Amino acid sequence: MTDDIARLIGAVTREVKNETYQGKAAKVVVASRIYDTDIDDLWDALSNAERLPRWFAPVEGEFKLGGRYQVQGNASGTITRCEPPHELALTWEFGGGVSWVEVSLRPEGERTRLELRHIAHPEQHWDTFGPGAVGIGWELGLMGLDRHLADPSAVRPPEADEGWFGSAPAKQFVRASAEGWGKADIAGGAEQAHALEVAERTRKFYSGET
Repeated sequence: MTDDIARLIGAVTREVKNETYQGKAAKVVVASRIYDTDIDDLWDALSNAERLPRWFAPVEGEFKLGGRYQVQGNASGTITRCEPPHELALTWEFGGGVSWVEVSLRPEGERTRLELRHIAHPEQHWDTFGPGAVGIGWELGLMGLDRHLADPSAVRPPEADEGWFGSAPAKQFVRASAEGWGKADIAGGAEQAHALEVAERTRKFYSGET
């Protein structure tokens, strides 16, 4: 594993929690890390339509409470909480299903901690792919954000380039992230053999092996 991939993977704390959401049992995938920037700059990177394509993807819509958004080629939803520069929550509507995303920012000295919570009512997709299904995807976003903050002039994240997922660094990143989410799943109470099985299945999916 390259030093940069190891740094990016090591910067993220991963948790899988069992909670109740809207009166039903829910799985919560939590990813957090600290960025070397202040809270206002980090909030702007998350909410500025001109910056989002440089680390995440083009996003259209109304960036305000109650506004609808659409991620190009991905999910859409409604912004359900918007309290700059600390709290953002939204519905994540994709493939006919609905889950929920909550992002909080907290200053830590001159740096800022970002915590992302993806909440879902478990169904067949969870049993097949586990927390890595969303966890790896969000970690790719956190990686893109890291690189954007280091070089704001870059036009788009590396994973937007054709063929990036077939590269050695991409495969290293996906493998390490999948293993991390497998461990978090076990720590969250999942049966070990099943957690490792679904983590490997998700790794193969992201790596284009299935």
